[in-house]
Amino acid sequence: MVHEGPDAMEDRSRGEWIEKPSREMGSQTYQRFVVRTHLVRAGERLERTLLPYFVGKVKPQDIIVLGEKIVAISEGRAVLVKSIKPRPMARFLSRHVRQLGYGMGLRREETMEMAIREVGMHRILFAAIAGAADRVLGRSGDFYRIAGRQVAAIDGPGPTTIPPFNQYIVLAPKRPQNLVDALSKRLGVEVAVVDVNDVGSEVLACSSGLQKEMVEELLRDNPMGQGAERTPVGILRPVTVTRSEKPWPDVLPLSQSGGYLTPVPGFGDGDFVWAGNEVASTSNSNHEPSSGRHGKVDRPRL
Repeated sequence: MVHEGPDAMEDRSRGEWIEKPSREMGSQTYQRFVVRTHLVRAGERLERTLLPYFVGKVKPQDIIVLGEKIVAISEGRAVLVKSIKPRPMARFLSRHVRQLGYGMGLRREETMEMAIREVGMHRILFAAIAGAADRVLGRSGDFYRIAGRQVAAIDGPGPTTIPPFNQYIVLAPKRPQNLVDALSKRLGVEVAVVDVNDVGSEVLACSSGLQKEMVEELLRDNPMGQGAERTPVGILRPVTVTRSEKPWPDVLPLSQSGGYLTPVPGFGDGDFVWAGNEVASTSNSNHEPSSGRHGKVDRPRL
């Protein structure tokens, strides 16, 4: 008996659409799917290599969402950890970063060094001062608000990161809007590049017909996972939900006076009365008119 290795299992499941729990936004319900893809490499043209996962499967109203990490990797924005030499200030600052969610984030000195390289020492120091003030004031988030999106999107290796990228720090993508525009034009659907994790969600780039807030809310529970799932792509599909209505009774009482059923006035408990002046019957025989009184029908509750 031949046992399949992890690579063979990956190949067999590649392209699989996996349905996640639906979410509601206002009066609209959205189906949510994640797609298992190949391992994206530097230099890939995602507007081409991702097409087989969508062609013939997406519908005109679908929204395609791409994790920012695969976009950055394709742009060559993954940096080998052992090639990074942190400066003393990066080591000092990393020791004073609070734990937020999963992974080490900027508590890793190599990640802090890359943050300094991305936006400059002065900005990081200003953000660190604001972060220190946060602790005194009982607030949070000012560090990343000042440091900016380029720093917040830096993704260091974590326990679920897929090899070989568990040895890399991935920076924010440089040109996500270019990819969004190319895929949207090619497939005729809305597209977004998103940064989603267990802490929150943010749209980095999207096609013109999308509302960022809606996409962020639909992804807030992180249906795409953190990496080990190998599902960096998702589809949000609006669907019409048919709500069942209680049918009108189709059985008439056989020997009751009246011509139609009507609810008992003032009661919402499912009771009905037979109203009218003809005897209800399933036969074609003629009956004498009744006095026209309303009689209570002994019927089971609906």
